[in-house]
This record gives sequence, structure tokens and C-alpha cells, in this order.
Amino acid sequence: MSVFKRKNAKTYEYDFEIERRRFTGNTGKADKREAVKERDRIKREKQAEIDAEKRAANGPMTFGAATARYMLEVGEHQVNAMTTLASLEWLERSIGKSTPLTHITDNVVAKLVAKRRAEIRRVGNAKTPKRPIGPATVNRTMTEPLRKVLRRAAKTWKVPVGEVEWSQHMLDEPQERVREASKGEEAKIMAKLDRGYENAVRFAFMNGCRRMEIVGMKKTDVDFFTRQFTVTGKGGKSRVIPMNDATYALLWSLKDDPTEYVFTYAAARTDARKRIIKGHRYRITDAGLRTAMRRRTIDAGVENFRFHDTRHTAATRVLRKSNLRVVQELLGHSDVATTTKYAHAMKEDVRAALNAASPVKSPVTTTAEDVKVLEDNAKDGLA
Repeated sequence: MSVFKRKNAKTYEYDFEIERRRFTGNTGKADKREAVKERDRIKREKQAEIDAEKRAANGPMTFGAATARYMLEVGEHQVNAMTTLASLEWLERSIGKSTPLTHITDNVVAKLVAKRRAEIRRVGNAKTPKRPIGPATVNRTMTEPLRKVLRRAAKTWKVPVGEVEWSQHMLDEPQERVREASKGEEAKIMAKLDRGYENAVRFAFMNGCRRMEIVGMKKTDVDFFTRQFTVTGKGGKSRVIPMNDATYALLWSLKDDPTEYVFTYAAARTDARKRIIKGHRYRITDAGLRTAMRRRTIDAGVENFRFHDTRHTAATRVLRKSNLRVVQELLGHSDVATTTKYAHAMKEDVRAALNAASPVKSPVTTTAEDVKVLEDNAKDGLA
């Protein structure tokens, strides 16, 4: 099939097959001739990937063939597909596409961990202090993606891979802290967000959903009749959450956006590489939401607050009005022990309750009469 335009669309889309595999997408081109060129380029790229897979089938699979196949079978279907792609591209540059999977051993993985750990975080601007990438980021963006590719190659594709003791390469991560936003901090952050990102963040503050759960929400996941919505979290596990009035009003206001996804943003500029056009609305991505939140939090002057802290904030607020079991259900924790990390956030509430329940008279203001009563009770064996 040649390129085509959907009704009211400004750019052409493509749809073609190579050896019984179907490929579809948007060319990002408004001119038909340019769109055809872009489709042909994409077609050549996909053909090269398939050819690489064939070559790998006749000998040891290369890392480049493994990552291409992993993206086709798994990565492209993930909510955070662009994040997965970025991680695999880093690994391809560091390992080499032509490297056989059998050559990726403990020695190679150890060097990769050291390399990634030495890199500087690319956030903020020129004035932002430069800091090395933390252990959690190394684990999430390098070690875990590599492990997933090699395990799929060994268990699903039945191809030989190098032996790696993965537990030796996972870095210790600092214990997660519970950071709750004050109402004032929340208001400051919300005032800085726009173009649709404010809707996703407001939803997060109210419901405590993970970033990937929010960007993956489709309109078919929202049931206005029963006033509840469904999100899909870690491990593909889904849970149903009832809507409060504010959530109902927010989701109702978004129901007519022109995509199948609930949360969208308006493109600030045209970018041919990303295939977006200024003013058009597109699905919010995991990376885009994370970046928008980080930048606007800095603009708002709120320190030490990340997107995931909206989840902590919602959980702590709900806990104050209910109990750990309710919070467990809201957050989708399979074990209530995971939820207990929010219990320490209640210490100030306990302190306030104890103060409210304390006797009117303080021990430091005990009168002589009080002492006389205590002494008499002691003599009578009543103390």
C-alpha cells in the first residue's frame, strides 16, 4: 500500500508488509512525494533488521539482531517504549551491534556498569550542578534492559548466550524516601504546568498512579457509568480504582481529545524527527511527562520533589483519612508490607493526637497540693 492520509490529518501515514510482517506509522510529512521517500527509507531499515535476524539464525545471534527483535516483540508494545529504545541504543553503542551474545559475559557487564555509573546526569541547564548517574538509574537503564534481552534470547528464542551472574551487577539502591508535597507546593507546581501536562499531574496527585500507568491509560479504561477507571501497572497487572468527584470532572473534560489515550499534550513546535506538528495533540509519553514535571518543579521553586512523589503524596493523604489496607488497594501493592513505608509519615499526626489527649496539667506545673495527695496515697499503699 502507498502512503495515505486519514480524515482531517495533515501528514501521511504508511502501511506495508515485509515477509508477512506488517509495519504502520506516520511519516511526519505533509507532502506526498516526501512521504513516499520517508516510507521507502523506513522500509529499507526494516528490511535490514529482518536480514540481520536471518544472518543471526545461521550463526551466533548478534546483539544488534537481538535488540531489534526484542523491540519488535516486546519494546514497541510497552507504555515506555521510547525509554526502552533509548536504553537499548546506549547498549548497542557500548557493546557493538555485531558482538555475538555469547561474548557478553560477567566481565563485559561489569565494564558496562562502570561506564554507565561514570556518566553525568543530563538534566537542567548549564547552571545545574553536574552529578554522576545514581545506582537506581544504572540498574533501570542499563543492567535490567540488558538482562531482559539476554534472558528472552535464551529462554524464548533458544539461542546461546554468555553466562552472567546478574545479582553481582545490580547496584545497591538507597531506601526509598516518602516525600509528601504540601498543598502550597502542589499549587506552585500546578501553576507552572500547561499544554496538557497539568491534567496528568493533577490526576497523579489525586490518585497516586505511577507515571507509566497514567501515560498508558486509554479512553476505554474509563467507565463513567460506574464511576471507575482501570490502570495497568508493574508486571502487566491491572487494578480498578473508583473515581472521586474531582477525578470524574477531570476525566470527563478530556473525553473528546482526538486520540485513543486519555492524557495528551499540545506540541509546542513542529519536529520532523519526532513526527509532530505544532498545535496538534499527541499522546503524552513517559519521558515527556518526567521531563515536564522536572522542569516545572524547578521553575516553581519546589526542592527535592520528583514525579513519583505525587504517588507518595496521594498515599499519605489517603492514609490520614483511612488505613493501610485502603492505601494498599489504591496503590496496587500485592503485600501490605510494601505499604507500611507510609506509616512513618503519620508520626506527626500521632504526636498531635497525643498532645490533644494529654492532661490539662503538665508535670512541670504540679502544685504542692498535688504532691501532698501523692504522698498520702503512697502511705496508704494506693500509689
